[in-house]
Amino acid sequence: MPRTHGASALTALFLSSGLWLSACASAPETRPTQDASTPVPEKDTAAKAPPVVEPPRRSAAEDFDQAVDIARTGELTAAETALRALVTQEPKLDYAWTNLGIVQERLGKHEDAERSYRQALTLAPEQQSAWDCLTRLYGRTGRSAALETELRGLLETKHDAVTLRTALAVTLLQQKKLEPAATEAKRALKGDERHTHAMQVLAQVYYREGKHELARMVLENARDIAPADAATRNALGLVYLALNVRPQALEEFKEAAKLRPDFAEARNNFGAMLNEAQDYAAAVTELEAAVKSAPDFAAARLNLGNAYRGTGDFERAKAEYERVLELRPRQPDPLFNLAILYLDVEPPGGDPVGRYKTALTYFERYEAQGGKDDRIPQYTKDARKSIEREERRLERERKDQLRKAAETEKAQKEAAKQAPDATVTAPASPPPAPSGTHVPTGTSRSPVTPGTTAPGAVSQPGTQAAPPPAESAPAPTPAKAGSGKLADDRN
Repeated sequence: MPRTHGASALTALFLSSGLWLSACASAPETRPTQDASTPVPEKDTAAKAPPVVEPPRRSAAEDFDQAVDIARTGELTAAETALRALVTQEPKLDYAWTNLGIVQERLGKHEDAERSYRQALTLAPEQQSAWDCLTRLYGRTGRSAALETELRGLLETKHDAVTLRTALAVTLLQQKKLEPAATEAKRALKGDERHTHAMQVLAQVYYREGKHELARMVLENARDIAPADAATRNALGLVYLALNVRPQALEEFKEAAKLRPDFAEARNNFGAMLNEAQDYAAAVTELEAAVKSAPDFAAARLNLGNAYRGTGDFERAKAEYERVLELRPRQPDPLFNLAILYLDVEPPGGDPVGRYKTALTYFERYEAQGGKDDRIPQYTKDARKSIEREERRLERERKDQLRKAAETEKAQKEAAKQAPDATVTAPASPPPAPSGTHVPTGTSRSPVTPGTTAPGAVSQPGTQAAPPPAESAPAPTPAKAGSGKLADDRN
């Protein structure tokens, strides 16, 4: 079973890096009125010319929906191009400017995104989605205090502006000013008691204060008012997690992801819980969708790495953890998860000893960056034992190889002693004896060249060296070199 860094801990990572309000994850609900008019071609004065029928002009709503569909497929550059074309043709479409800003922010073009959000607010000063996105952008770029000052100035002349009050509450929450944030959220609710965005902010204040039951009551009320609000469902899932009501939490995350498929935070949280349930294949689906919608969402990439690790995909898991290190260089969590990856999954073609040593190195880096986990002593102990075990195994294999090599060499030497000498040339069979010459039968005779001695120890077993032949015998023809076999009368 793969080791985990704790699904709940990874979900908490999301909480520390963002807000529950995620209106920027998808397009606002506002749409232009469908233009049903069709341009009428001019009357043709030529009697025989065929009439010219132009296709109906696409409406701004259709262009907008197409651009949003493109963005939801992850083709952000193409979506930006489509939305730019739309606002060029229809510069007063405030919701199109907001969505252009969303796409630009996802592409990392923060300055362009801010200009687009502000253009939307110029056209519609109290557009909720544009303010939500702008406050989130300021929070992510560390400028919440500047936006707080701006909002307070606007509220001096617009005391009853619920949208501005809610945006101010979000900005205060980003700065961890919990009591002032709650005050502004309550003021917004006095202006509109059914304003679900203000309820979400108030619930998050209660959540951070540890008042989980109060947070649950507020969010369940918001859910009753707007059941299709994905941000409420996601927030309620986090509260249920805090209350340890995990089945309900899973259902809320699942519903939020279903309501808004490009809601990166909801899909991340749903994926984290699927990881916890060890349903890694389903987790991969959710978390891949999350990073597709928000490529710089570090928490989702960390969880995606865990899902890949659970499926045994070493290379993809490693790539996601390394991407998190690029996005959050000071965050120690990916170092911990890299260490666990090397403990749990064998790299392709990897060296076992090197693998465990790499895991130890990542644990050391994790602790050097301030990371703490009670399991590390046991993990490092296991890793060192694995190194010792592998080194002993390798030493046994080395000795076995040396022993086998020595045995092979010895066997070859023994075989050489027993085998015939391949360098001896054997003479051929003698020609027939001349008439009148008697050759006794039953004896072995090896013809040799006059003046030489008969072969000795290389004769076949059971034969004896023959006496020299008569001097009148003709010289024999040698056998083929390397035959190693002597000729006798039995061959």
